[in-house]
Amino acid sequence: MMEEHLHGTYNWLLITLSYVIAVTASYSALDLAGRISTSAGRERLLWLICGALSMGIGIWSMHFVGMLAFSLPLRISYDSKMVIVSVLLAICVSFIALIVVGRNELKRMQLIIGGLLMAAGIVGMHYVGMAAMSVDIHYKPVLVGLSVAIAATASLAALWLLFYFRKDQARHVALSKLISGMIMGAAIAGMHYTGMAAAEFQPSTGAELTAQNGIKPGILAVIIAASTLFMLGLTMLGVVINKRLSQKDLVIRENARWYRSLYENNEDGIISIDTKGRILSFNPAMSRITGLQKKAYVGQHISRIGLDQVMAGETMPEDTPSRRETSILHQNGDPLALAVTQIPVRIDGKVAGYHIIAKDITEEKRIKESIQHLAYHDELTGLPNRRKFNSLIEEAIEQNRKQRAPFAVMVVDIDRFKMINDSLGHAYGDLFLQMVSERMQASMKDHQAILARMGGDEFTFLCFHDEVERDAAVLAKRIIASIQVPYHLKDNDFYVTASIGIAIYPEHGTDAGELLKNADTAMYEVKKRGKNDYEFYSDELDVFLREKIELEDDLRKAIERNQLHIHYQPQISTVHNRITGVEALVRWNHPTKGEIQPGVFIPIAEEAGIIFEIGSWVLREACSQMRKWHDAGGPLIPVSVNLSSQQFHHLNLPKYIRQILEETGLKPEYLNLEITESMMMDATVSTTILQELAEYGVRFSLDDFGTGYSSLGYLRKFPIHKLKIDRSFITDITMNKHDQAIVATIISMANHLQLDVIAEGIETQDQLDILMSNDCKEIQGYYFSRPLPAAEVEELLFAHAKTEQTS
Repeated sequence: MMEEHLHGTYNWLLITLSYVIAVTASYSALDLAGRISTSAGRERLLWLICGALSMGIGIWSMHFVGMLAFSLPLRISYDSKMVIVSVLLAICVSFIALIVVGRNELKRMQLIIGGLLMAAGIVGMHYVGMAAMSVDIHYKPVLVGLSVAIAATASLAALWLLFYFRKDQARHVALSKLISGMIMGAAIAGMHYTGMAAAEFQPSTGAELTAQNGIKPGILAVIIAASTLFMLGLTMLGVVINKRLSQKDLVIRENARWYRSLYENNEDGIISIDTKGRILSFNPAMSRITGLQKKAYVGQHISRIGLDQVMAGETMPEDTPSRRETSILHQNGDPLALAVTQIPVRIDGKVAGYHIIAKDITEEKRIKESIQHLAYHDELTGLPNRRKFNSLIEEAIEQNRKQRAPFAVMVVDIDRFKMINDSLGHAYGDLFLQMVSERMQASMKDHQAILARMGGDEFTFLCFHDEVERDAAVLAKRIIASIQVPYHLKDNDFYVTASIGIAIYPEHGTDAGELLKNADTAMYEVKKRGKNDYEFYSDELDVFLREKIELEDDLRKAIERNQLHIHYQPQISTVHNRITGVEALVRWNHPTKGEIQPGVFIPIAEEAGIIFEIGSWVLREACSQMRKWHDAGGPLIPVSVNLSSQQFHHLNLPKYIRQILEETGLKPEYLNLEITESMMMDATVSTTILQELAEYGVRFSLDDFGTGYSSLGYLRKFPIHKLKIDRSFITDITMNKHDQAIVATIISMANHLQLDVIAEGIETQDQLDILMSNDCKEIQGYYFSRPLPAAEVEELLFAHAKTEQTS
C-alpha cells in the first residue's frame, strides 16, 4: 500500500521576503569583502568574524524564511539542535568565502576548492535545516543532485563576484553591486527551492511530540525576522561607519605613501631635523650625495655634517623658507658644493622642525666657473684674453687716477709665425704658441707685469713700474732674447723673432683702445725696419699707420681697377749668353702714389689675407703672356712665378695649377714655380703635392736657398729641379770669403746632384766673374737687366732670337 504524501502550499509574500533577504545578504557580503581585503591584523580577523556571522545568518535566514513560506496540512515544529547546526554551517560557509576572496589574488584552483567547500556548506545547511522539521521527508535524487549543482555554481559565481567587486573596480559601483547581489540572491534561492521541490513529506508518528518539545513556527518566524534584521542592520551600519573611517584612513595612508615616495625617491638630498637641530631622518639621495650613512647620524646634531650654518633661527626668521649655497666635504674628502633650501614644518600652527633639501651643484659650479674663465681667458694658453686685458687696462687707468701708478702697454707679434702655421698645420701652430707663451711668462720674472693673448700670434703685456719706460725696455729685450731660441717641432728646429711696440699711459693714450692702437703702430714700425726689435710709440708713427690702412684699402681694389701689372726679369745663361727664362714680378701702379714696390705691398697683402687672390692673378697673367710669346715665334723658354704660402697650401694645388695651364694653353714644362723651404716643412703634404705636379711636367725652383735650416733634407725628399742662390750671399761675395765659400759649395753640390743652379742679385762684373769661375751657368740681376714691362721683354726676346738665327 502506497504511503500518502503531504502536499503543501507556498506563501508568496514570504517567498519574496526570502529573496529580499538573500539579495540583502549578498550585497552586504560584497561590501564586507572589500573591507576585509583592505584591512590587516586584528582588524582583519574582526571583520572576518563579524562578516561571517552577518553573511551566515543572512543566508540561513533566507533558507528558513523560505521554509516558513511552505505550509503543510499539519502542525510543524523544528528541532532546536538541528537548527543551531544549520546556523553554524551557514556561518562556516560565509567564513570560508570571505577568507578566499580576502587574498591578494584568486587563482583558479583556489576558486574551485573554495566554491566546492562553500557549496558543501550551503547544501549541508539546507538539508540539516530540513531534517529539523517534525515530519518524515523522502527526497527525489535527481532534484537533490540538481540542487547540489546549483549550489556549486552559485558558490563559484558568488566567490568570483565577491573578489571582483571587493576593490570597487566597477565604473558604477553601487548599481553593479546591487545587480550582483540580485544574481547571487537568485542563485541561493534557486538552490533552496530546488531542494524543497526534491522533498516528499509524510506524516510522522512522533510529530506531536516533536511539536510539543520544539520551537513553534510563529515564534521561529519572529526570531528569524528579528535576528536577521538586527544582524543585517548592524552589519550595514558597521560597513557605512567603517567605510567613512576607512576612506579617511585611506586618504591619510595615500598621502603618506605619496609623501614617502617623494621623500625616498627624490633626486635631491633631504634631511629632517627638529627645532634644536637634531637629525630625525634623511633620504637615500642624501647618502648618495654626501657619502654619509643614515644610521650613523640620526639623532646627531646637524653640525656633524657641516650644515649647521643653514639652520633657522641663527641667520634667518625660523618660519621663513630660504635658499642659499654652501660647501661641505664629501665622506671621501672631496669638496662638495650644495644648493640648500630650508623649509619649516608646521604642526598645529607651530614650527616643529625643518626639511633641508640639498642639491649637488658641484659640477654645475665647475662648469659655470669654467665658462666664466673661458669668457675672460684664452682657451689655448690660459692667458687673459682681449676682453680681460681691456678691463685690466681700464682698472689700471682708474688706479692711476687715485694714486700715481704709471704703466705701459706692450704689443708683441711673432715674426714668421705664419710660416710655421701654414707649413706644419694648425696643431703644430697651437703647440708653438703654447711654447711662446711659456717663454714670455718666464721672461716676466722679477717684473710687475700681466701677459695676455689677443688672438693669433699677437700677445700683449701690461707693465707696471715707477720708471715704467726703462722697465718696459728691459722686459722687451728679455722677451726678444727668449723668443729667438730655436723651437724643435716635427724633427726640425725653427727660428722666429718678435716685434714689440710699446705705448705709455697717459703720454700715448688715455683709454684702452688708444693705447693698444698706438702700441700696435709702434710694433709695425719695427716690422718695417726689419723686425726682431722693439719701439716706443711716437706721433710720427701714426702717419705710417694711417698710410698702411689706406694702402690696404686701395690694394683690395687694385685688381678690379687694373692697377696691377707684371714686370719680367730675364734669366741669362753664362755659357751661351742668351735668355733661358724670365721671372714674373708683380708691380702696383697706384693712381696717386705712383709705382709701389712689392716689398711694400706684399706684406700688407699677406696680413690682409688677399695674397692668394693677387698670386692667382700673377700666375694666370704670366702663363697667358708666355703662351702669347711662344705663339708669336719667341724662344721656348719657361716663366718663373713665385708661389705664396697660401697658394702652396691650397686644398687642391695640383688641380688649381692644371686648371690655369689649361685655361692659358701654356705647356706644363714652361712653368717654373719658385717655392721656399718654409713651405715644405710638412713633408707628408709637400711630397704629395710636388710629386703630382712634377709628373704633370711643372718644374720647381727652391728660392732663397741657403737661408733656411734643412736645405739638404729638402733636396733629398722633394723633386726640386733648380736651386736659386739668395742675393744675400751675392751682395758681399767680392769681399767676404765666407760668402764665396758658401756660394762655391752650393754650386758644386747642385752640379753633383745634377740640379740647375741660378744666382740672383748680380749687379757687377766682379760678382759675375766669381760666379763663372765657380761654374755657375745661370744668373739674374741688374747687371744684365732690371725687371721690364712685357713689351720691352718681348723686344728683347725677339732680338735675341734674331741674333741666334743669324749667327
